[in-house]
Amino acid sequence: MPTSSNTNGIAYYDSDESPITPSYLALLQSITRERIDSDLTRCPDPETAKKMTERILQAKNANDSIGGTITCVIRNCPAGLGEPCFDKLEAKLAHAMLSIPATKGFEIGSGFASAEIPASKHNDPYVRKEDGAYGTLTNNSGGVQGGISNGENIFFRIAFKSPATISQPQTTASYDGVTGILAAKGRHDPCVVPRAVPIVETMAALVIMEFVSSWCLLMFSALLIQQSRQAARALLPPLKTNLPTTDTVVGGELAKKKVHEQEEGNQSL
Repeated sequence: MPTSSNTNGIAYYDSDESPITPSYLALLQSITRERIDSDLTRCPDPETAKKMTERILQAKNANDSIGGTITCVIRNCPAGLGEPCFDKLEAKLAHAMLSIPATKGFEIGSGFASAEIPASKHNDPYVRKEDGAYGTLTNNSGGVQGGISNGENIFFRIAFKSPATISQPQTTASYDGVTGILAAKGRHDPCVVPRAVPIVETMAALVIMEFVSSWCLLMFSALLIQQSRQAARALLPPLKTNLPTTDTVVGGELAKKKVHEQEEGNQSL
């Protein structure tokens, strides 16, 4: 998912839950598209990919279908993208991912597992890294804190249900209440998850670019406002007097006298 600042994201088929361990974070950092596309299931682990293939074929031979999950990681994302409330980065990602057909779940970072982890173990402490940059020692938050990216890898998982259209006869009902049989014919995918990987990557890219574009537009608007203020200030006539910092007299003849003395260059104040 190429974007500005060398930001990139890769999604892959992941059927089993992966704990947020250093080895898992290392996998997210090192995974490549070539490694993912080396298998039809788009799973980077050969042994797991073999099991997935067997499970999909089992569903196909039974005229059935099966679902799965996809993990997506966004690397080199700049810190500061997102909003603290309505336009949280994780909320926008969830909105985009759950807009994909057949999706049934979304979790970022430690996800639902965080409900059972105490804060003393789940918090991501900030440290100074070897390259001198500041970052988090762990990444249970999935690269987003308070709705805003923190510079770490952003990763999340999406659950896809099994395709509804299968070749097995299923009961249904007509509009007049008569029970019938629904028998779908034709070619049907036993699992849509491998096909959904590029869709997840594209939706993630659109979300990130939307925030980058909004930030650029905000900075440009702020620059235009500042330039407009300077141009308007240049059109105003210079002030004839400056109010004194002390002994200010408000109203009356004495005030008029003080102003007259200032205009004539008298610095008695």
